Amino acid sequence: MADLALIKKLRDTTGCGIADCNKALAATNDNIEEAVDWLRKKGLSSAAKKSGRVTSEGAVAVNILGKKASIIEVNSETDFVARNQKFQEFVAKLSVEALAFGDDIVKFQAAKDEEVKQQISVIGENINVRRIATLEVSQGLVVGYVHNTTAPNMGKIAVLVALESAASDEKLNELGKQLAMHIAAAKPEALAIDAVDPARLARETDVLKEQARASGKPESIIDKMIEGRIRKYYEEVVFLEQLFVMDDKLKIKDLLTNFSKENGATKIAGFKLFVLGDGIEKQENDFAAEVASMTK
Repeated sequence: MADLALIKKLRDTTGCGIADCNKALAATNDNIEEAVDWLRKKGLSSAAKKSGRVTSEGAVAVNILGKKASIIEVNSETDFVARNQKFQEFVAKLSVEALAFGDDIVKFQAAKDEEVKQQISVIGENINVRRIATLEVSQGLVVGYVHNTTAPNMGKIAVLVALESAASDEKLNELGKQLAMHIAAAKPEALAIDAVDPARLARETDVLKEQARASGKPESIIDKMIEGRIRKYYEEVVFLEQLFVMDDKLKIKDLLTNFSKENGATKIAGFKLFVLGDGIEKQENDFAAEVASMTK
């Protein structure tokens, strides 16, 4: 049997059974990404891009100062601490200080190490400053949105949207809030088609080809099928290509075009989405027992 940690990771990612995960790892020399694709090609897993996400405790927060804004995730062990006023005040303080560090989490962690240790001793629970990011515009506005708020500008999902435009702050704030709420709901992975990770696109294309070939159709038909499915893939993961959650007859890029016609040229310079606990695994005490029961 493959390494239990790898089996667990693959099961968490795909939702497949332990036996199938073990077969996939055996067939791919324990390569997780190839094992995911192996399962998908066998029709055993949809391998949704957002599957495998396990919630963790703590908070994500935003801080906006003029035309620059920061976003941060700080983790705690329990939700009880996440709702503690001292912890929330500490996260708010860090969100302000993160503005000076860009996206350099290593440098920020080093600078705040002693403060974090002090907070751990005061609060009595482990705390981890996990990630930071910033957005800035030369002309326009950076708009923030927090979903499932636990304190001002702090909650379970945080979004920043940077809009380059000469439009009024009032108009940009209104548009930015709509876009940020869309991001929180649709969770795009890239701003534009040319920003999609080439390796990820290649993997997706390979999987789609295998699925199409399994239908027994000729290669000429398969190529057209792939084109259509890649377009659908872009609509799922690319922000500008997604259908607007508040009007599913309108793509985000069309919403932006309409706004520009009325308010002057406006473009999305970037966005940041932090979902609390995204990708963090919690220990599941019954996993080993489940495997043991299968190998008896």
